[in-house]
Amino acid sequence: MLEGSTILITGGTGSFGQRCAWELLKKYNPGKVIIFSRDELKQSEMAAKPCFTSKALRFFLGDVRDRNRLERAMAGVDYVIHAAALKQVPAAEYNPHEFIKTNINGAMNVVDAALSANVRQVIALSTDKAVNPVNLYGATKLCSDKIFIAGNSYSGKQETRFSVVRYGNVVGSRGSVIPIFLKQKEKGKITVTKPEMTRFLITIGNGVKFALQSLKDMTGGEIFIPKMPSCSLGDLAEAIAPDCKMEIVGLRPGEKLHEALVPTDEAMYTVEQKERFIIHPSLPFWEYKPKKHRGKKCKEGFGYDSFSNPERLTIQEIKELISGFQESKLV
Repeated sequence: MLEGSTILITGGTGSFGQRCAWELLKKYNPGKVIIFSRDELKQSEMAAKPCFTSKALRFFLGDVRDRNRLERAMAGVDYVIHAAALKQVPAAEYNPHEFIKTNINGAMNVVDAALSANVRQVIALSTDKAVNPVNLYGATKLCSDKIFIAGNSYSGKQETRFSVVRYGNVVGSRGSVIPIFLKQKEKGKITVTKPEMTRFLITIGNGVKFALQSLKDMTGGEIFIPKMPSCSLGDLAEAIAPDCKMEIVGLRPGEKLHEALVPTDEAMYTVEQKERFIIHPSLPFWEYKPKKHRGKKCKEGFGYDSFSNPERLTIQEIKELISGFQESKLV
């Protein structure tokens, strides 16, 4: 499907975007991969990496806040992977206008530009923070999810379709807890909000593979959720820095003790498959035929959260996960 095609990645210089571009160039023989982002320095640093010496790679400066620039970038594009977002929870609380402009208005611009350019398919990245959000970042991503699903209503007779991928914390992504713990370890003390706090974990490689698989499988309107392990923050700290002093600082504003990926009030629209859940749209104002997405229908009241998740990582498994992350930092 992707061979010879043109793929645009918004936020393409981020952790996900770089790994996704590398995966596409290495395995799928695309005609063109366009990196769309607003930071010229990050683009030049990415272009200088040996793994990105490909004639198929293009760099396009622009911001998802600018619809006209997006429309120009999407001319002739077949597929869009939307990974651009502001995501730091404390920064969102202090700068709500900026997060709304990027995460919500930016989502609207991506949808409108994709429709104008007659892009075939768009897959947008979401987060567990969008489920029953308690902070502004999560609220903006919830709005973004709704915008992309509703985008299918505006396609008319053209083929443009939109779907969403939702997963938990990406191991080692910029600003995530693992790099912070590794840095604190050097000073002999790490700060932990609450040891019993739980989070879903997924590697960057698995996140990219799941997004690309979802792009292949989507018919438009689905939210794809991978089954993934979770762990407690206390076990994570123990795995990274067993000999360090642990300082308990308590929950920060806007944080949950546990995160969910399938909320109980969406169970009626959710099917379970071997390696994933699929939430079907509750109000499909377009012709929706999910022929590829049969599975076990979830029971009323079902929820998928990091606390009750049956796949809980042991300390040894966390160590192996972190070791794999440190060894595979490619890009």
